[in-house]
Amino acid sequence: MTSAAKILARTLALLVLVACAPVTEPANQRDTAIELPPMRVFSGPVTAITTRSNASIARDFLDLSFSLESGRPLPVLTRFEAPITVRVTGEAPPSMITDLDRLIERFRREAGIDIRRTDADEPASITIETVPRRELQRAVPQAACFVVPRVTGWADFKRNRRTAQTDWTTLKVREKLSVFMPSDVPPQEIRDCLHEELAQALGPLNDMYHLSDSVFNDDNFHTVLTGFDMLILRATYAPELQSGMSREEVAGRLPALLNRLNPGGRGGSDTPRPVTSREWINEIETALGARTVLSRRQAAAKRAVTLARAGNWNDNRLAFSLFALGRLSLGREPALALSSFLQAGAIYAADPLTAVHAAHVAMQLAAFSLSGGQAEVAIKIVDANVPAVRQAENAALLASLLLVKVEALLLLGRTAEAAELQRESLGWARYGFGPDDEVRKRASEIGALNPLRRGHAS
Repeated sequence: MTSAAKILARTLALLVLVACAPVTEPANQRDTAIELPPMRVFSGPVTAITTRSNASIARDFLDLSFSLESGRPLPVLTRFEAPITVRVTGEAPPSMITDLDRLIERFRREAGIDIRRTDADEPASITIETVPRRELQRAVPQAACFVVPRVTGWADFKRNRRTAQTDWTTLKVREKLSVFMPSDVPPQEIRDCLHEELAQALGPLNDMYHLSDSVFNDDNFHTVLTGFDMLILRATYAPELQSGMSREEVAGRLPALLNRLNPGGRGGSDTPRPVTSREWINEIETALGARTVLSRRQAAAKRAVTLARAGNWNDNRLAFSLFALGRLSLGREPALALSSFLQAGAIYAADPLTAVHAAHVAMQLAAFSLSGGQAEVAIKIVDANVPAVRQAENAALLASLLLVKVEALLLLGRTAEAAELQRESLGWARYGFGPDDEVRKRASEIGALNPLRRGHAS
């Protein structure tokens, strides 16, 4: 059992006592007096090499590369067969260009892809165009950002969006495509879109919920490309493969190819996970649907938990079902929320590949602890999970965890430590949450959990 799992287990009794605390009620006022430090950014990725067997990776490669997220099959492998250029059009904030250049360097270094950024007025293989979020979601309501083949920008997409030109299943080779992303969102959200959509522009077009070590998963716990993702992209552009190959042809070449690229994965154990049913996916998508009424979303999450248990999915899919149920039960059924978080946390914490997933659960449990006046418990939970969050480069989650610790330190009277840590946390919040008003709002919401601020410290 990991240290995070042990801490969660030891604090169960304390957390049950505070299960009815109103941890999701937002502060009614924003602390405009909070002085905001400069924005913090991550210096560089610490990419862990995947430890899975090549047999497992080969199976995932085929499922990622020969299906769309909708389940529609793709007849052939497609990729770029010439050096790739990327341009940015629209209103691009400075952080976007910095993050894009870092990502392109990772593609070159870790995936061996011949790719470079070019000027906005030059023709390019990939056009990244920023669009106001409201306009983007009017066109595709369910997508935060997306990639489209055979178009050179937003106007071209709108002209051809319902034609065969934008149908991935008709593609034989990738030559030009566009990535569309919102221009008016926090820096982290822009970076996350860059990682997911550029990865799909270059390689796999599918997402699979059973993947615990990849951005190719709609649970959105991994938001920057992992070692597994880079290996998938390196294999996609290996000389043994080419556009137009069938699934059977690719399957025949993958064993030797992966043994060459990932010698550590030879002969590892391989126990295939049960197939993720479309019924479960539909329930999860309903539970995550922001446009759906809360009662229906919670009911869908409960059904997802039932389906996962019936399928004996004692893995990240059951944990994600429980996590979704916990989030949707806050403020409605707090005891159910706490129970769901604890079960999800135990599953995530038992697997090294889901450390950042466990940290998302830990954020909820740390909030419960803080609200119940259990400052030392909250600090232990935060400290156990911060390393995984830093490695995953999730500034929003890091800022939230550190802000919980700030309030816990204040509750213990350790004001100097709290002041120093608050400055760091707000620096990360500026990257994770964006506008100053939003940063102050998040800090105030977490501050409202502190019993001292609520005026009834024990």
